[in-house]
Amino acid sequence: MPATTSLDTSAATRALTAGRAVILPNPSPLTYVVTATTPQAVNNAKGRPTDQEVALWVHDDTTWTGLTTQLDLAPAALRTALTLLRDHLVTLLVPVRTDTPPPGWTTPALRDGHLLLFGARWQPLTPLLTLFPRLYVSSANRTGHPPAATAPQATAMFGPDTPVTDADTLRHTDTPHAATTMLRITPDGDLAHIRHGAQDQAHDSDPSRYLAHLRTATAC
Repeated sequence: MPATTSLDTSAATRALTAGRAVILPNPSPLTYVVTATTPQAVNNAKGRPTDQEVALWVHDDTTWTGLTTQLDLAPAALRTALTLLRDHLVTLLVPVRTDTPPPGWTTPALRDGHLLLFGARWQPLTPLLTLFPRLYVSSANRTGHPPAATAPQATAMFGPDTPVTDADTLRHTDTPHAATTMLRITPDGDLAHIRHGAQDQAHDSDPSRYLAHLRTATAC
């Protein structure tokens, strides 16, 4: 099945509309994620405190544009951040301005003066994501367990009450999967490696090699 094939997201649409969490796929080698329209629903699904930090899923251009004036990034760094989110699919800690604090709906993604952002928008999920421009997201795992790399793993971990959108026919399930690599970007665009993940494993999980690759890629 080609990666442009649309998925059956009807169950996910109903659950998100009702304020419940759902499990959605990412392209390999990323794992599945748990997402909802509220951070509390995400944390409840994961079985952890409802006020725990979650990432803001900025898959929608309007959501991203609405944040840019609150981000403490030079113009070139702002372009780099969007490239990292859209093309490299990392999770990114982005500094916020102290003189114009970000809107309240970003607070669940705020960590030490940085917003935790995820920006992937995989084409098979486009119809669903278009319906829900503002989502909160985290790795599809219960506390203490690795993130689900396949739909059956997600179903076994979260149970029948949390819909799982199965996209395994579009993914390479026989390859190693991992949650996203996490980076932090500075106001001038410099990068720091925060957490190992799917993207840097292609560089022997060597942060310096991965960051050198990104600096070259985002400079083009």
